[in-house]
Amino acid sequence: MSDAGSFYSIEFAFGSSPPPVLPGLVWAEGVRVLPSASPPPFLSDIVDRVGRAGEAFVPQGVRDEVRAMLRFGRYKPSGRGKPASEFLLRAALEGEFPLVNGLVDVNNAVSLESGLPGSIFDADLSGRELRLRRGEPGESYVFNASGQAIDLEDLLVVCRRVGDAWQPCGNPVKDSMATKIHAGTTNVVAVLYAPRSESTSTVSRWCERFAERLSSHCGAERTGFRVLDDA
Repeated sequence: MSDAGSFYSIEFAFGSSPPPVLPGLVWAEGVRVLPSASPPPFLSDIVDRVGRAGEAFVPQGVRDEVRAMLRFGRYKPSGRGKPASEFLLRAALEGEFPLVNGLVDVNNAVSLESGLPGSIFDADLSGRELRLRRGEPGESYVFNASGQAIDLEDLLVVCRRVGDAWQPCGNPVKDSMATKIHAGTTNVVAVLYAPRSESTSTVSRWCERFAERLSSHCGAERTGFRVLDDA
């Protein structure tokens, strides 16, 4: 784990409400953005295991807890608002698991295997300081190259610091185009969204695997992680 970890942080901003999430923060520096002509062996292995186990690969209890983590106010985690981990499970079962680039593939592999949604950002675009809060009325961002936007009100969102304000850039469903990985990305920071009911040791184990794959598959020169369990 790199000493650079002291420069990466994530904090809660839920007011007097208890945080619904036990987030894992993972970072890597000096990475390479690899094209995805074919799935790496670790991803092929996970998808094969999903095919043998079916939906039960991710226990129903985990899926229920993840949905409960997102359910708040007007936000309902169903339909197109389902957590990304559910979309990935369905894609694996249907033989249509997406390949994007090495960094995103690592994020998606950990999310599929753990059942926990994850976000990965270009750290030079998101900054090293992140904040978790609920989306506010009127907030949205564009999440794909076609210009489609997602309404963020009441959704669990990750924010980056922009001047004196905190601007949403990610969530457990879809991330913003503004901080997405691109061909020139060299540093990344990722958030793994676990329900508060999950154990710190389990989230740490998934974060460690995330960091290891960023090193072995994406050539990261320095990696690290932490779990924010001090709410």
